[in-house]
Amino acid sequence: MSSEILPIATPRATRKAMWRLLAQRPGRLTLTIAVLLAASCCGLAAPAILGVMVNIAASGGDVMALLWLAIGLLAAGALGALLGILGQNLLARICEDALAGLREEVFAAAVRKPLAQLEKAGIGDVVARVSGDVEAVSEAISGVLPAFTSAAFTIGVTLLGLGVIDWRFAVAVLIAAPLQVFTLRWFLKRTAPIYRTVRITEAKRTEQIIETVHGSRSVMALGLASRHADLVATASRENIGYSMRGVGYLTRFYNRLNLAELIGLSAVLVVGFWLHAEGAVTIGAATAAALYFYRLFDPIGLVLGQFDELQKAAAGLGRMFGLTMSAAPAAAPTAAPTAAPAADAGIVLDDVTFAYPGQRPALHGVSLTVRPGERVAIVGTSGAGKTTLAKVIMGLEHPNSGTAWVGGLDSAAAAPADLHSRIAMVSQEVHVFSGTLAEDLRLAKPGSSPEELAHALQSVGAAWVEKLDDGLETPVGAGGYQPTPEQAQQLALARLLLKDPAIAVLDEATAEAGTGSATMLDQAAEAALAGRTSVVIAHRLSQAASADTVVVMEQGRIVEAGSHQELLSDGGRYAHLWEAWNSSLSRN
Repeated sequence: MSSEILPIATPRATRKAMWRLLAQRPGRLTLTIAVLLAASCCGLAAPAILGVMVNIAASGGDVMALLWLAIGLLAAGALGALLGILGQNLLARICEDALAGLREEVFAAAVRKPLAQLEKAGIGDVVARVSGDVEAVSEAISGVLPAFTSAAFTIGVTLLGLGVIDWRFAVAVLIAAPLQVFTLRWFLKRTAPIYRTVRITEAKRTEQIIETVHGSRSVMALGLASRHADLVATASRENIGYSMRGVGYLTRFYNRLNLAELIGLSAVLVVGFWLHAEGAVTIGAATAAALYFYRLFDPIGLVLGQFDELQKAAAGLGRMFGLTMSAAPAAAPTAAPTAAPAADAGIVLDDVTFAYPGQRPALHGVSLTVRPGERVAIVGTSGAGKTTLAKVIMGLEHPNSGTAWVGGLDSAAAAPADLHSRIAMVSQEVHVFSGTLAEDLRLAKPGSSPEELAHALQSVGAAWVEKLDDGLETPVGAGGYQPTPEQAQQLALARLLLKDPAIAVLDEATAEAGTGSATMLDQAAEAALAGRTSVVIAHRLSQAASADTVVVMEQGRIVEAGSHQELLSDGGRYAHLWEAWNSSLSRN
């Protein structure tokens, strides 16, 4: 499994990016802060009122005064609770809106990434970022961040209240602070890397599960079910192992916080006894100070304890922002031709060499020109470099040396959107997207009319659509009508017609068609490629026979090139392939 995961933003960059998101709503953010502060001030009133009530009771004061104070205590508590709920809801709404925008940015950034980079990272890493990471952040925003923020305000206001009673109470409370700070730093230092690794191992587990499910037929046919189950279990155990390490640190973290609370409360009680004995404060004030600190138990525990959940969310945010902030990797330096082809040119490959990381070159000094409107078929045995050549033309892989010009653009240096506006590809493995048939087709050309969709389907011979009960509104994909492999290829070719690019690449797009469907799909491909500059990676040599030029590849090199008849007359490699192919047809 590839370890070339997609970029992850640093903690500092993540904090800056998150603040920029929240700062986009300054009015709502200011209102939220004001409401949370008001809620904290209402909470501050309770211990103060109780302290006054203790003084009245100790001095034998008026019972009615106690009654009014009790009513005030209830009112302050109710108002504080209402304001707290309102403030938390306002904050959650701001953050959820920001997260919704970020989720869209992450998905958009993922689909803009070069396909080669996504393939190296693995589908599990991408899926984890737009699902698991988003879920972790969403949970923190809805359940943790509002409570965390409210608790932080409560701590600040309460410390202020203690200082108002007597500054020495505030000093007593701060006696526990060094242990709390040390504990928090100890916890963060050890768990931050663990939580980042948990997110990474979760992505690896997702990758393994998706691969196993996607290839379930092959897995079952080859008897590899137990092997793949072990791979999934191994990935799960790795993820669980790191998660349990985090839980172990969390347990020790809470134990140390409990010790800090004991030290702090003891200090406040001792200072209260001393100040009362000196006549500096009343018994009610000392009681209020003790209640203030006791009231801090929950918010301090929440603030410090929720760093655990916030770290998980921060790890997810770092992975999400890493995807949105990272630019596409710079192309390797290439030797450009002396002059770029004209903007309306077809395809020009100039001495292109390419090798996958850690492997021998898949292309060796390939030079090829496909003139506008020309159709070129690429043939050769498996491993000859045909698909790699198609990827270089599409800009999915960048040459290590040489240059690939497509529609007047350097495929390695051009912006993906500019390149893909000129060229489109239909591969051997096509996907039918969930939704209606019309929605699937309109992915190629949004806003297409039903007449345009019907014409594209008719052009590729997809008469089977007319037999569907709901026609273009028939649900397809997961949970809907499941097209056969041949029908799925027709839909892919219909999308190509709707997109209408100047240049098209077919990478064995009709390779899996059965004997009965081969002619039908060849005719569909002919219709889709009519009038376009095209490169066809030919699995069946009947496709090569109809091309303007046939290029034969072996071991990453072009060994022959010419028309079908010319190459047959030469009696070279292509002639032998043609003879072998016709012999196989005769046997079948």
